[in-house]
Amino acid sequence: MYIDLEVKTALIVHGFDENNQEIVERVQETDYVRKLISIDRIQSISKQYLLVTSSHGRMMYWEYNCSIDELKQLLHRNSLMIN
Repeated sequence: MYIDLEVKTALIVHGFDENNQEIVERVQETDYVRKLISIDRIQSISKQYLLVTSSHGRMMYWEYNCSIDELKQLLHRNSLMIN
């Protein structure tokens, strides 16, 4: 199953250092890109970010181009949301 959203990468988590601190790369993308995102990749949704899994064990924070309420409605309409 997929969800159709406009997103841009904000942060990439590459793992953890020897002190168990996240190794974070900040990305300065200016334009949103329309993507079909596998629902299985989404780990959590906040007011600003989707946390998604990526390759090589990385996690990515994507900004999305709608409100959290619009996103919840989209998920609900497609039976992907439990209230």
